[in-house]
Amino acid sequence: MSYQLSVSEKPGYLHFTVTGPNTIENVNGYLQDVMREVEARNCKYLLIEERLTGRRLGTWDVYQIAASGGSQMAGRLNAVAYVDVNAHGQLMKFAETVLNNRGMPMATFATVAEAEAWLAARARP
Repeated sequence: MSYQLSVSEKPGYLHFTVTGPNTIENVNGYLQDVMREVEARNCKYLLIEERLTGRRLGTWDVYQIAASGGSQMAGRLNAVAYVDVNAHGQLMKFAETVLNNRGMPMATFATVAEAEAWLAARARP
């Protein structure tokens, strides 16, 4: 795995930023790191800002990641705002649907500002 994950505490939520190559291994790895950090800090609201570069993952890959992660994280988070700055098309909306169907409240956004506004309405310091 060759990604970099940073986290900053914001009022009421954690903001994660991930950079590196866009691979299945990196996505699965950073999501596990995010959950460890969320549990360590006992935070149920987060913003994930994905800045992975390279070929976009396919629909089946996104489905598997979302289905597996959603099942593992359901009930442990109150809100997840997700921004993929390199996303194209509707693939992340598909992931949003898969996750919400598994009980994980997640919404995708085009910008961090939109994600922050959505979280601000849900997360209270």
